[in-house]
Amino acid sequence: MKIIITGSSGFIGFHLSRKLLENGNKVHGIDSMNNYYDVNLKKARLKILRKYKNFSFTKTKLENQKKLNKTFFKFRPKIVVHLAAQAGVRYSIEKPRVYLDSNITGSYNIIEISKKTNVKHLVMASSSSVYGANKRIPFKEIDKTETQLSIYAATKKSNESMAHSYSNIWKIPITMLRFFTVYGPWGRPDMALFKFTKGILKNKKIDVYNNGKMYRDFTYIDDIVNGIELIMNKIPNKNQLGKFKNDSLSNIAPFRILNIGNTKKIYLMDFIKQIENELGKKARKNFMPLQKGDVKQTLSNTTLLKQITGYNPKTNYKLGIKKFLYWYLDHYN
Repeated sequence: MKIIITGSSGFIGFHLSRKLLENGNKVHGIDSMNNYYDVNLKKARLKILRKYKNFSFTKTKLENQKKLNKTFFKFRPKIVVHLAAQAGVRYSIEKPRVYLDSNITGSYNIIEISKKTNVKHLVMASSSSVYGANKRIPFKEIDKTETQLSIYAATKKSNESMAHSYSNIWKIPITMLRFFTVYGPWGRPDMALFKFTKGILKNKKIDVYNNGKMYRDFTYIDDIVNGIELIMNKIPNKNQLGKFKNDSLSNIAPFRILNIGNTKKIYLMDFIKQIENELGKKARKNFMPLQKGDVKQTLSNTTLLKQITGYNPKTNYKLGIKKFLYWYLDHYN
């Protein structure tokens, strides 16, 4: 199968590309290789992907519509998995324009070119952050999502609305995946696990927000990749209306929203303690208030994804942390 993955040198994109290549698919990666975090990490991921004979690559920003058109029309993908985005909740408060350009204009370009090239299924990354100030826990896809707390979350919600309208008008099958705090080997340096590990090893204080009184639905990368791979061939269509309980499938378009998480509450202090246990070293903690744009808790309900695909996350956070640290200590000597 011919698949385009945007953000292929990113954390999730790299793991998904590698898995799909190992399963014999042809993958074309698109990535801007920007310097939001260490470019060397992105280069190292790309170097691994280039070893596969069925992998090809285009370096470009999503805002470059001309280059995207050329790439899509040459490769002619059957499926597109759009993972590229400017990530980070806190950074979106400092640099909102970057998020508008990359996440909204860039996503528009991907949807538009997917329409032009008759892509069979467009899978797009959304985020658990769209639930914002929602108090109903665990989060369900059919819950209202009108109270985003950061610019990043707002751009992701905008993507969902834009994708639905395109799906309605041009009948493009689109699935939006709301990811819940993904972690694991080759993870992003701006994420909690990476920052905590680095700080503890260097004997530097780690910032613990909301004085540690928060929890996340930490989801291991392999479980995320398995979920994406399962959903790629489950194309939404109106014939499925009424088939699944509490379905988010649109009644006017081949469009569906799905949570993809671990469905477990992991308290931040327990998460930190497990890193300490594995490293055999205590963290020096700098307790801080809740940051602007941040939420106190996330927890996914993935019943719909399980009904459709059989999705079943298997990695306990203690094992997930262990696997990350094994990679981290090896990669950074």
